[in-house]
Amino acid sequence: MNEMLLDIKNLRLSFFTPAGEVKALNDVSVKLEKGDVLGIVGESGSGKSVTAYSIMGLTAHPGRIVGGTIEFNGHRIHELSEKEMRKIRGNEVSIIFQDPMTSLNPVYTIGNQITEVILLHTDKNKRQAKERAVELLQLVGINEPEKRLRQYPHQLSGGMRQRVMIAIALACEPKLLIADEPTTALDVTIQAQILELMVELKKKIGMSIIMITHDLGIVANMCEKIAVMYGGKIVEYGSVNEIFYNPRHEYTKGLLGSIPKLYEKERTKLVAIEGTPVDMLNPPAGCPFAPRCASCMKICLREIPDYIKVEESHYSACWLPAKEKAMQGGAVV
Repeated sequence: MNEMLLDIKNLRLSFFTPAGEVKALNDVSVKLEKGDVLGIVGESGSGKSVTAYSIMGLTAHPGRIVGGTIEFNGHRIHELSEKEMRKIRGNEVSIIFQDPMTSLNPVYTIGNQITEVILLHTDKNKRQAKERAVELLQLVGINEPEKRLRQYPHQLSGGMRQRVMIAIALACEPKLLIADEPTTALDVTIQAQILELMVELKKKIGMSIIMITHDLGIVANMCEKIAVMYGGKIVEYGSVNEIFYNPRHEYTKGLLGSIPKLYEKERTKLVAIEGTPVDMLNPPAGCPFAPRCASCMKICLREIPDYIKVEESHYSACWLPAKEKAMQGGAVV
């Protein structure tokens, strides 16, 4: 077994707004070993990005952690001050944000933005930082790196800006890279190049990756483990094969059922998940997916299900497999 890098236990995070408490994360637990790739999937508002930002210590006001723990590489993230987090952020853990155009500062050159990270987190001088910046741009496949260092974000294409964001994230060779929808707004060809690049860099540097996406095709190709989120909660967790070939939560089944399949006959209708996402200001008393679930039972509306151990590393928070386990004489975990 590899060494544990990230261990999130029973994390609860809320945003305290004038309208009330928005329970963005509700009892989230995730483990990640060194060198592993974890995919976090779910629709918009399920809590994927909030989970990532909590690891980075970037939970914005009025949000705050109200319970649980985050342990990363020997650090208790939930107990650290902002000054202490700055030493870890960008150095031991980095993030690639969704939109590189809004993540890069438009009034600074690419070179300024890369060297700033290197100077902040290492003991390199300006000349060495510039050499490292050129090396990073070459690493991520950008041509004429010396020229690109003098350019501004608006002078680069979307794919090149995303590569610059990856270069900045890798500047200090972090142990964990969080990729928050890294291929959003990119065409299919560039998407494939970016994902291939991340896999190559993972092998070269030996870092772990958390891939946050709504695209199940991406996690099928890149990830070893998948966490399916809905309503601020992980509703199913398992290996890629377990999730794709033996889904046990009705929401996971809905996500898989909505993917177009090449081998289906023409005019086959896609199966949509009925209803609307859960209201996080007024979440249901039971399973968050119950109001949209075609197989909903009475207990689903009243009580939140415990995690059921389906296989050795496969868990599901659903009353249906719990009912099957009970009928077979098994027990929930």
